[in-house]
Amino acid sequence: MDAGSGAEPHRARGRLGAPCSGARAPGAPWARFSAWLECVCVVTFDLELGQALELVYPSDFRLTDKEKSSICYLSFPDSHSGCLGDTQFSFRIRQCGGQRRPWHTDDRHCDSGAPASLQREHAHYFGYVYFRQVKDSSARRGYFQKSLVLVSRLPFVRLFQALLSLVAPEYFDKLTPCLEAVCNEIDQWPAPVPGQTLNLPVMGVVLQVHIPSRVDKPESGPPAQRSHENLLPAPVVLSSVHELDLFRCFQPVLAHVQMLWELVLLGEPLVVLAPSPAVSSEMVLALTSCLQPLKFCCDYRPYFTVHDSEFKEFTTRTQAPPNVVLGVTNPFFIKTLQHWPHILRVGEPRMSGDLPKQVKLKKPSRLKTLDTKPGLYTAYTAHLHRDKALLRRLLKGLQKKRPSDVQTALLRRHLLELTQSFIFPLEHYMASLMPLQKSITPWKTPPQIRPFRQDDFLRSLEHAGPQLTCVLKGDWLGLYRRFFKSPHFDGWYRQRRKEMAQKLEALHLEAICEANIEVWMKGKSEVEVVDLVLKLRERLVRAQGHQLPVKEATLKQARLYIETVISSLPKDLQVILCPP
Repeated sequence: MDAGSGAEPHRARGRLGAPCSGARAPGAPWARFSAWLECVCVVTFDLELGQALELVYPSDFRLTDKEKSSICYLSFPDSHSGCLGDTQFSFRIRQCGGQRRPWHTDDRHCDSGAPASLQREHAHYFGYVYFRQVKDSSARRGYFQKSLVLVSRLPFVRLFQALLSLVAPEYFDKLTPCLEAVCNEIDQWPAPVPGQTLNLPVMGVVLQVHIPSRVDKPESGPPAQRSHENLLPAPVVLSSVHELDLFRCFQPVLAHVQMLWELVLLGEPLVVLAPSPAVSSEMVLALTSCLQPLKFCCDYRPYFTVHDSEFKEFTTRTQAPPNVVLGVTNPFFIKTLQHWPHILRVGEPRMSGDLPKQVKLKKPSRLKTLDTKPGLYTAYTAHLHRDKALLRRLLKGLQKKRPSDVQTALLRRHLLELTQSFIFPLEHYMASLMPLQKSITPWKTPPQIRPFRQDDFLRSLEHAGPQLTCVLKGDWLGLYRRFFKSPHFDGWYRQRRKEMAQKLEALHLEAICEANIEVWMKGKSEVEVVDLVLKLRERLVRAQGHQLPVKEATLKQARLYIETVISSLPKDLQVILCPP
């Protein structure tokens, strides 16, 4: 394999790979397929051309040349990884050239009910890869090298890995007809509606999955399984569509998991240098999942190569490194990214009876170009003290041969409680900025949400800080001050303010619907009455599009008010407001 070849990837035309012609309309074929996947790609290795895009299915899906190039290079391990056999990993790329598929109402509904961290990506594609490299005497270079890639906007890594493990081996044997059949089956799947447990049939197997909802309790286990009486064969139940084995991913860095949590929370530029794309992508995804239920608001690339279109942007020394968690496998990046403040080098994961050797904290000046040993190379000093009790519990679990999923649950719960302890004071202070409900009157503009004042918040920590829910000691004030400068504070604040503004609008609509509309109309000019109709209609549209948290009874009352108000107007205005 020559993943380092400088040749541009070429699109080999397969029977299904004709040039793409346009976006799919909501009622068009593949609309149900596109609720889960954008397309399926097959990337092969051509001796003369390097990585080549052999197939895109469905064939009407459009990819720009830059996207094709990125998918080709990121679908193969680079030449330093030496991956033989079957390997699974993932990548994430920027979408180029604007949105090409219509944004369906169903998509908006699914997003509105999903946790912030699991909502559909608007500007990026995920690529889930199943790569096979095996000896093949019939091939000119002596190897069969091919990748099957699922391209999606959903961060459901566990689900798509399970799907690939069923489909890819069969596809490599039977090729195109198998892929067509699988895509047609996916096109029959129900939509991924949050809160639902779904049975997804594919290739004679039924995958049973629960789609997480924002009302799910984060610390609870998977939901009770459905009855299997009418399902033959019995379904394969996935405990999660997105959660990785966190304990296995973090085994070499457990001693520093809290420092890594701080670096991720603060949106610090971080490079993960791993021996393979599988280790790289899993470590990056594990790190970005540390903040749940807080949404990870920075960029991240589970697997990144020197051929990526953002290579110059990420490696330039003319400006500060961007807020990105970058997963790489090529040691060349140690030299190229030496100016980045935090570099984590990890080796191959080992699942033995004992805790693997923990990577050491090292100064960035200790970095060497090629023979850099595993370690966390950073000058950062953690704000919070290390939780030694957590490490003792995990070590005890290893000694007692506790299952990995139980160890993962322990670790995930610790990180969840740490994030919640950090976020709760912010939520508490933010709630205090909301106007009182009694100050919202029907016929006046609702009062404004008060501004977030950092000094006021920091003063509030004395009696409502993280010490109420977290035993960890340390410089919490310093951590909050740095957090205010991070993309995660900006993302959290914008989202919370938007939700509060929507709640304020919904409360105002409720106040109007509880008032006596006929009393208000007395003495009002036609202009004022028409203005009320237009405003009520606008809010109805927003509420029906799940953008306002309004009860159905309120919507019904608002429609009744609109009819009452319009019927009081002259006939000519009624015709304008309600055209036949």
